[in-house]
Amino acid sequence: MTKGRVVLLDEIKGRPAAALMVDGDLEELVIDPDGDLILPGAIYRAIADRPMKGQGGIFVKLPGGASGFLRQISGISPGQRLLVQVTGPTEPGKATPVTARLLFKSRYAIITPDAPGLNISRAIRDEEIRADLGTLAESAMTGADPRLGLILRSAAAEADEDEVVDDITAMRDLATALLADIDGGPELLLDGPSAQETAWRDWGHPAPDMIEDRRGSFEAFGVLEAIEALLAPRIALTGGGHMMIEPTRALVAVDVNTGPDTSPAASLKANIAAARDLPRQLRLRGLGGQVVVDFAPQPKKDRAILEQVIRAAFKGRHGCDPLWLDNAGPLRNDPPPRPADTGRAACMSCPICARDSDPKYRPFCSRRCADVDLAHWIRGDYTIPAEAVEDENPADLPDLPPRPQ
Repeated sequence: MTKGRVVLLDEIKGRPAAALMVDGDLEELVIDPDGDLILPGAIYRAIADRPMKGQGGIFVKLPGGASGFLRQISGISPGQRLLVQVTGPTEPGKATPVTARLLFKSRYAIITPDAPGLNISRAIRDEEIRADLGTLAESAMTGADPRLGLILRSAAAEADEDEVVDDITAMRDLATALLADIDGGPELLLDGPSAQETAWRDWGHPAPDMIEDRRGSFEAFGVLEAIEALLAPRIALTGGGHMMIEPTRALVAVDVNTGPDTSPAASLKANIAAARDLPRQLRLRGLGGQVVVDFAPQPKKDRAILEQVIRAAFKGRHGCDPLWLDNAGPLRNDPPPRPADTGRAACMSCPICARDSDPKYRPFCSRRCADVDLAHWIRGDYTIPAEAVEDENPADLPDLPPRPQ
């Protein structure tokens, strides 16, 4: 087993892929889709089609007769041209999820149209480095379109200044060019990143200890074996326990079992091991939405320990908000769950813009989207049209039996 962070670039069934191994465990995996499919992150010029007021969104026309669904109605009218970005994979028979809030992301910089301001990743805590990067950002954004904002990513702290400036300049110029390309029919303006481009862009911090791009590296480093394990619902846990992950159409069900361990702390040990590994397992399996976890029964005195482990495991994962635990104790938002409810951790998207929700404004991502939703209610956008029904004629009603005295 190879220690440290290892980035591997190889192929799976002829499709380019990238894997990140950390201390011998598969941490990240991306594979290019089979065929000419829409990649997340792609930017299109689209044309607004028909609104779906009951769903708080509008369909947009994409190239080749494809459709996208934009969770936004205000300020958009049918026939209007706009730029949208794909936020996730397209499910069979459904429209592609898109957003009008574009992000131009590279290894060191993210350009944010219509969100001006200069920001530095909170992961960079050294005040001297933050000050230097702030000066660098101001210089690189001098003369840029005032609508553009900038976020410097954590990888910028360890990069050469010239590389960071070049990265900012390239993303700034790309954003400026695409924002001006609004005339014309539906068209792909910027393709989404491939699997290996994603690895280069997003796995650079912390810096990998090894990068291996030779053919056969997946087999040599155990990636193929780890992928095979992902196809099975059972996951072995440290200490002899295991958990089962089984997706359904409505939710993802997770069951935690102690296995042969009969010690007094068996349940707590299995629950902690499951909570720590659950975010990685869900990510690698491409699962999200509502996740219901049936933890192994444990004493109430241990619920605070498990609560801390869950919060630490999901910390920094936007849109993942643990709501409550089952027999392990409450991790609840008001109103409290009914006795029949099981523990669940909900990872949801904002119903207005499809970005990850913020626990502070849940289920929305920001106060702005919450206010937009309130405006929809005030205007009556969520009403369902129905035909008026005439009052029944009392003469047509059957006679009721006399009331007993």
